[in-house]
Amino acid sequence: MKLALLFGTALLLAAQQPADLILKNGKIVTADDGFRIARAVAVKDGRIVAVGDDSIAARFRAPQVIDLNGRPVLPGFNDTHIHLRGDAPFYIELEDARSIQEIQSRIRAMAARLGKGAWITGGNWSEDQLEEKRRPLRADLDAAAPANPVVLTRAGGHSSVGNSLALQAAGVTRSTPDPDRGVIEKDAAGEPNGVIRERNDVFLRHAPRASREQLRPSLIAKLKRLFSLGITSIVLAGASPEDWKEWQAIYAVHGAELPRAAVQIYWPGVEALRAFRGKTGDGDERLRLGAIKMLVDGGFTGPAAYTILPYKGQPNFRGKLTMTPEELLHRMRESHRLGWQLGLHTIGDAAIQLTVDAFERVLNEMPRADHRHYLNHFSMMPPRETLHKMAKLNLWISQQPNFTYTLEGRYNDNLEPERAAVNNPVATPMKMGIFLAISSDILPIGPMVGLYAAVTRKGMSGAVHGPQERISMKDAILAYTRNPAFFTREEKQKGSIEPGKLADLIVLDQDLLTMDPDRTLGVKVARTFLAGREVYAAGK
Repeated sequence: MKLALLFGTALLLAAQQPADLILKNGKIVTADDGFRIARAVAVKDGRIVAVGDDSIAARFRAPQVIDLNGRPVLPGFNDTHIHLRGDAPFYIELEDARSIQEIQSRIRAMAARLGKGAWITGGNWSEDQLEEKRRPLRADLDAAAPANPVVLTRAGGHSSVGNSLALQAAGVTRSTPDPDRGVIEKDAAGEPNGVIRERNDVFLRHAPRASREQLRPSLIAKLKRLFSLGITSIVLAGASPEDWKEWQAIYAVHGAELPRAAVQIYWPGVEALRAFRGKTGDGDERLRLGAIKMLVDGGFTGPAAYTILPYKGQPNFRGKLTMTPEELLHRMRESHRLGWQLGLHTIGDAAIQLTVDAFERVLNEMPRADHRHYLNHFSMMPPRETLHKMAKLNLWISQQPNFTYTLEGRYNDNLEPERAAVNNPVATPMKMGIFLAISSDILPIGPMVGLYAAVTRKGMSGAVHGPQERISMKDAILAYTRNPAFFTREEKQKGSIEPGKLADLIVLDQDLLTMDPDRTLGVKVARTFLAGREVYAAGK
């Protein structure tokens, strides 16, 4: 009897197919064409080999078998618009700062460490998260470090505040005219208050530059940290040709340990673009070239988004373009002619309208099937005619519904309620046949904020903005997992849980599809797998 049992077990094992990982007894959200829900998945050599019911555990044998105990599994999140960079030794991270007093304390500590005269930089503060509900200004920074030049860039990157020594280094006085495409803010007495919109370089070109060796460790750490948020793929939203070389160097050594990345290249000029070795899509499943990026206008954190109607309470201000319409058209023509994909920063409705009209001219002059050009942000709702053109021209959107949450205060300050209500539209473009992905732009990076805002349309205050722009959780998940793969022409490689695709998977601690959407912000990632290898586990 014992011999027969052993013999039967041997036959069963021989019949089983080898795998490296089996996840069973879960809710596998495949994100495939039918949005099928399965129970188990098997992985071999970094790819999914089977998806189905729990019989998979009997059909395959693997050294690692994980009982999910009913927990949901999704494809890894894919953020199609994210900013990441390494930090200099004199940089202060302020994303978690909750008061101006706390910012001042961190500045004082850095000044004490660096000594008198050394530059201090920092970033990612937001007045909406500060107790004072206002921006830090020149006087606040002077009080913290009167003997050090200090420059702090706002979250979103569209404005910076500097102290008196930083303004002095930049040569900015009460008589300094606004720089091209930028605004120097003045106080009631006509003196610079320390804030410069859209031209951070006015300050930062005078600060010392950290070496790539100094920046690299913190950049790698930030990339690895994305796994804790369930992000397994990103599109870096802009890099110079020299930065691209640095990303190549990092991924040549650490690529297997980092999220998959596509890198957008900032427009470098026509001659530099012609001389550039490579174009959109070059690379591999770890690192590849993305679209050419251009900033058509500013943003609402400046604010300088280019709008059709004036800003609320500012009858003579409609934001700023970063270039003339003629220059925009020229750059788009050359990039398209050279075979690049285009991903353009457009926030204001006037910037969106202008860019879509330019795309229409370029695509009529040089038709290209499956071009996959897209607009980043698309923060304001453009005229209906522009939406129809986008659908006709197959222009896509990399949208950030999380802005509805984190930039609620900026919209309320600068836009009338009826315009603010339809900002960051998701439902309307989708209904009109415009392909769309959800991303973060670091405001904040966590996908749960984007999902929450897309489904509830709630700001930080809890107020609902434009409920007609809500979408279902199913559509939001697809826009954060499956749809982004199309933006980098990798839809056959990732984005859904199907046999043959990369095993980039995440396990959540709660079920997004059945829970109250208002609880979305509390959902955590329990485990993250990249190519079937666990790269994050909560608590470890």
